[in-house]
Amino acid sequence: MQRMPRERLLELVEDSPISAVDLFCGAGGLTYGLMQAGIRVEAGIDIAEQARHAYRTNNPGAKFLCWDVAGKYCPSISKLFRPGSIRVLAGCAPCQPFSKLTNGNGTHEDWNLLDNFGRFVRGLLPELVTMENVPELEERGSEVYLRFVGTLEECGYSVARKIVHCEHYGVPQSRRRLVLLASRLGEISIPEGRYRFPSQWKTVRQVIGALRPLASGEGDPDDPLHVASLLSPTNLERIRATPRDGGTWKHWPEHLILPCHRKSTGKTYSSIYGRMWWDKPGPTMTTLCTGLGNGRFGHPEQDRAITLREAALMQSFPPAYEFWPREQKLNRKAVGRMIGNAVPPKLAKALGEALLASVLTVGVTHQGQEAS
Repeated sequence: MQRMPRERLLELVEDSPISAVDLFCGAGGLTYGLMQAGIRVEAGIDIAEQARHAYRTNNPGAKFLCWDVAGKYCPSISKLFRPGSIRVLAGCAPCQPFSKLTNGNGTHEDWNLLDNFGRFVRGLLPELVTMENVPELEERGSEVYLRFVGTLEECGYSVARKIVHCEHYGVPQSRRRLVLLASRLGEISIPEGRYRFPSQWKTVRQVIGALRPLASGEGDPDDPLHVASLLSPTNLERIRATPRDGGTWKHWPEHLILPCHRKSTGKTYSSIYGRMWWDKPGPTMTTLCTGLGNGRFGHPEQDRAITLREAALMQSFPPAYEFWPREQKLNRKAVGRMIGNAVPPKLAKALGEALLASVLTVGVTHQGQEAS
C-alpha cells in the first residue's frame, strides 16, 4: 500500500455521502483506511499532542483536535460532522486492562474511554458506528464492553461484532482484533477478508525484504524511522546465537539463557528474543516491538531487532507514511506507541468499504432519508 497523493485522497472522499469523526485517532491508521475506502473524515480526536504531525500530514482535509474526550460534550462533536451527511462515529478506545499483551495493566481511565464513546453514541445517535479493539474485551465478557453494546442496542442499532484475523485483510502480521459495526439504517455485517488461506497472506519477506540492511545501532540515512536499536554486547551475542528464520533462545548456549527462561513457567515463552520467519506474517506489532526482548521481534536474518519503519509496514502503513517531523529529534518511544496502538489501515479500509456499501445498499442520501 503506497501512500496516496493528497490530491487523490481528497478526490476519493469529495462526493462521499458519509462524514466521519475518529475518536482516539492516534497517528491516523483508522482515518487513512476510511479515506481510502471513500469516506470523508472530518476530524480526529486524541489526547496525545505528539500524534498531530502524523495525523495531519497523512490525512488531508481532516482536523486534528487534541482533546480529552472525558471533558467534552455532544455538541462539540456534533458540529464536526458535515451537514446533511450520513454520520459515522469511529474509534478504537484503548483498553489496556483487557489486553493479554499488557498482562491486564491499565488504569480506571482506560475503562472510561469506552464509556465516553457510548455516551457520545447515545447523545448524537450517528447513523453508523465502528469500533476496533482487543479481542479480550469480548472473550472475557467485560462489563464495559457489554455496556457499550447494550447502549447501541437500546438506541436501535443493528450490531455486528466479530473477532477477525488481520492477515485475512492483507495485513502482514498475525493480529486478532475485535471489530464492531453498528447501523441505524438497517442490517450490517462484518466483511470477510479477501485473503482466507495461508498461501495468500502477506509475509515478512514481501513487506520488509527489500529494505536497506542494517547492523545493530545503524540507520538508513534516507529514512529516519529505519534505524536499528543498539544492542548490548550480551544481546548482540544472543541474536547471533539465534538461528536465522524463526530461531529462538532455545538454541543459545547455556551462559546466555536468562534466569526467567530456566524456570518451568518460562520455558513455554519461546517467542521472547526470537527471530521472525521470512515467509510467514509477522507477530502482533506492539508499542515495544523494536525491543529484542519484548517478543519475536528479531529480524529474520540480520543481527538486530526490527526498526520503527519495519513495524509500521507490518501494520500495513504505506512506506511514505510520516510519523515524526524530520526537523525534530525522533522520539522513538512516542512513535512506537503510535504504531503499536494503530488500527491497521488495510483493516480500516475493509471496514470503511463495508460501511459505504451498507449506505449505498439501502439507497440513503443523507440523515436516513431514502433516495428519490
